[in-house]
Amino acid sequence: MSFDAFELPAPVACTDAQPVGAFRIGSVDSFNAVPLTRGLEDRVTFTTPARLAELLRAGALDAALLSVTELLANPGYTALDGIAIASRGPVRSVLLAHRRPLRELDTVHCDPASLASVNLLRVLLAEEGIHPRFQPLRDYARAPECDAVLLIGNRALDFAFGGHPHLLWDLGAVWWNRTGLPFVYALWTLRPGADATGLGAVLGAARARGLAELEAIVAAERRYPTDFCREYLTRNIRFELGAEEKRGLLEFAERLRRLGNGPVHPPRFVGG
Repeated sequence: MSFDAFELPAPVACTDAQPVGAFRIGSVDSFNAVPLTRGLEDRVTFTTPARLAELLRAGALDAALLSVTELLANPGYTALDGIAIASRGPVRSVLLAHRRPLRELDTVHCDPASLASVNLLRVLLAEEGIHPRFQPLRDYARAPECDAVLLIGNRALDFAFGGHPHLLWDLGAVWWNRTGLPFVYALWTLRPGADATGLGAVLGAARARGLAELEAIVAAERRYPTDFCREYLTRNIRFELGAEEKRGLLEFAERLRRLGNGPVHPPRFVGG
């Protein structure tokens, strides 16, 4: 089956938008997500991806910035069209740090924060005939001791800037080189029955403001060099979900399905 076998339905717009303050929105507290919640900081629940997934499943959130794996695994979910955290080439914050050659890996410790990155790594390694064990990284402070560790987001950036003896495998770059397609890491995922029109307006405005204020976001970030932050948010990370990003998402869904790690459902998009 090719990725064309998944037909994307046209985005569906919902009506009867709620007031802005009525929405319950959750996001990760990560540098690459800052432009997507600009101006909403006091109304967004910031927590871990695992907790966001729990809250959305429980109906305690209307929308959450979640790993694409959550969308693909849950047929009741929809994703807000037009907005994503994605990359076209090196992403610089989804890294497999390894000290031994890839073919010698028997265990990979994983930051459990993103199922998308874990599953992307499974796909990329399996295509080379590499099938290591995956174990959760319970203590980030021990990451430098691991022969192989998958890190994402701020932890990947901290590790890369911190000095280490590891080689770094940028999963966004590997995916791009193999497929020529973008990779989508996270989407605004909506609970069943959520007001897509209202959420689309609120979250679309937040992204527009974030993109307009990227220089201010860069200037406020003190953990990493300014030039890096600017390049990271303008060249490495992409905040659009366009036709090519959707093709990349469908290609990932197909490869994940072939891997056989549970059901994979066609993504559905609303609003936008």
